[in-house]
Amino acid sequence: MKNIFKYLLIILVITSCKDEVQNKRLTGSVFGTTYTIQFEAPESEINFQEQFDKLFYIVNKSMSTYQANSIISKINRNEEVSIDSHFRKVFDTSKDIYSATNGAFDPTIGVMVNAWDFGSDEGIEDLDTTTIDSLMLTVGFNKVKRENDKIIKEHEGTIIDFSAIAKGYGVDVIADFLDTQSVESYLVEIGGEIRTKGFNAGSGNPWKIGVESPSFDGSQTVMKAISLTDEAMATSGTYRKFKIDENGNKYAHIINPKTGYSSKNNVLSVSVIAKECMIADAYATALMTMTVDDIKDFVKKYPELKVFVIFENSNKELETLSLNGFPNE
Repeated sequence: MKNIFKYLLIILVITSCKDEVQNKRLTGSVFGTTYTIQFEAPESEINFQEQFDKLFYIVNKSMSTYQANSIISKINRNEEVSIDSHFRKVFDTSKDIYSATNGAFDPTIGVMVNAWDFGSDEGIEDLDTTTIDSLMLTVGFNKVKRENDKIIKEHEGTIIDFSAIAKGYGVDVIADFLDTQSVESYLVEIGGEIRTKGFNAGSGNPWKIGVESPSFDGSQTVMKAISLTDEAMATSGTYRKFKIDENGNKYAHIINPKTGYSSKNNVLSVSVIAKECMIADAYATALMTMTVDDIKDFVKKYPELKVFVIFENSNKELETLSLNGFPNE
């Protein structure tokens, strides 16, 4: 699964045992990045590592473009394969968000992500306008449909890539599992994508999440810390993963589905809070392709999405914008 860097610093407080309830913290690697899962549960019910590993394996087997035998890889090779419930849910949700954003979120842009050498396949050297125009003929999620457990593509060259939503979905899978185990307090984080429930036992307060200030030199500084309870948050940005050509031109890893080129605007980072992490993940990516004014207009129609934008003004200074009640602290 594609390793897309997100730009959040997780502020976790690890506490000691309280009565029969323990605070458990598990960490590891998955989807080409790292994860942290912190939760409270009775001591007899906290050995969930095996279940987490199994769920990660299933999601990877369904949607990892880095695994040759995954469902999505077989679809991209035009092989006959039946999709599972995970693929179906992500596909249908992606269709809804593709429609809502008028194509700004498009999982078929993967062919261009690969061409620009940001994906699972090797990039194309000397990528020119003619090649881009040719590849863009295969782009368009409206050219792909689901018929029960089969995916039908109009164009054999169309590549589906759920990397802009699958990490968030992975967070939801783990969170949903913890819900089935009656865990009342947790924080699930994969590569910066987060979903929370309840409160941090150490403080009795909502979970504290740090939003990182953009920096092109690799340094990490928290711009603001917010409280998050019973919600999910995802962040997308252009300042961490990019390429610079021999002429000094900078190309971000987020490709505009309507042009096939790297998104070029003054928006550096977008954080989205929603009830589900895959929803926040997908919208954060889609909004990164828009201008600040377009983002403002768009979120007016979706008050359930809380949005925080970091952008560069005409004086090359950082400015921020909180929309739809994105928390200030």
